[in-house]
Amino acid sequence: MTDAAVTMPVSGPDLDRQSASRFTRLVASPAFQKWAARFPLTRRLVRSEGEAMFDLVAGFCHSQVLYTLVALDIPKLLLVHELPLSALAQQGRMPPDRMAVLVSAAVALGLLKQRKSGLFALTTRGAALAGVPGLAGMIAHHDVLYRDLSDPVAFFRGEVDTELADFWPYVFGAGAATDPGSAAKYSRLMADSQLLVADDTLAAVDFRGVTRLMDVGGGTGAFLAAVGAAYPKLAMTLFDLPAVVPAAQDRFGAAGMTDRVQIVPGSFRDQPLPRGADMISLVRVLYDHSDETVADLLAAAYAALPTGGRIVISEPMTGGAAPHRAGDAYFALYCMAMRTGRARSADRIAALLQQAGFNSLRLPKAARPFITSVVEGVR
Repeated sequence: MTDAAVTMPVSGPDLDRQSASRFTRLVASPAFQKWAARFPLTRRLVRSEGEAMFDLVAGFCHSQVLYTLVALDIPKLLLVHELPLSALAQQGRMPPDRMAVLVSAAVALGLLKQRKSGLFALTTRGAALAGVPGLAGMIAHHDVLYRDLSDPVAFFRGEVDTELADFWPYVFGAGAATDPGSAAKYSRLMADSQLLVADDTLAAVDFRGVTRLMDVGGGTGAFLAAVGAAYPKLAMTLFDLPAVVPAAQDRFGAAGMTDRVQIVPGSFRDQPLPRGADMISLVRVLYDHSDETVADLLAAAYAALPTGGRIVISEPMTGGAAPHRAGDAYFALYCMAMRTGRARSADRIAALLQQAGFNSLRLPKAARPFITSVVEGVR
């Protein structure tokens, strides 16, 4: 009777669930794994899946190798000169045999290569550690995130008093970000990495016809400086906390943009947005904040724009119904550790824009989702 019930045909979603369950149990079977590893048509797939699983298991060690290379400035050194093991050991202040383990791991991860002469050099991937703006800084402050994730079960349960929020004090409002030293630290990291975000945003958004662009929460103005260089006639406004104003003034002065940029100190959490812009950009801002704060900000942006004015949201996003590694397995955790925000999908951001009154929404395909994605709306 039980066997007959199991084999009785069913239709619709129940059949899909039943089939998936049987197949999953089959794949998990040690006997099947042993057979598939030997069978010519499946052994390549089994090996590939096995390697992918091992990479997930060993991923924490891989990230620590990456962090150590950056912390010891090895990529920067090798960008200038190829070096022997002894010199790298001296740089790291560690015994040569332990440095040998580190560099061998880096070779295995495709970050370094060893010449026949014995000298170590950067691979193309390793060169990115030294050359991509903001990447080394981003990796260097991961020590905080690692501590926050040291008990991952407690982290996901919300039982960890995370440190990462202290690295980004501005998320708690202007009153929490008055220290110039802290402001310089987080502003430098934001500005360095903002260059890549600006490149991808410029590729996705047409700024032609815009009279004045206001960047809200724009830090020291790295994004505005990039857009201003691409559109020399564009007038701009930077609206951000008073603590970042001096560095922004220096940036625009060095770029010869002082006459084109109005800097308005303030916090969007504490006061209305300035008016006068026909486009507002929010670059890596929404994911720092709760839905309630985001809804208030988008309502304020709607109020500050004229009819036909545009809003641009540019930040890393999750995949929504199709999760992807960058958004769902990194930025979502990062935002959770910050305690105030959350990574959102493009569809979720579009829905929040609609709720604020924006229409004609545009969601261009991201060129590099691990850098940024874009959502546009019209007032």
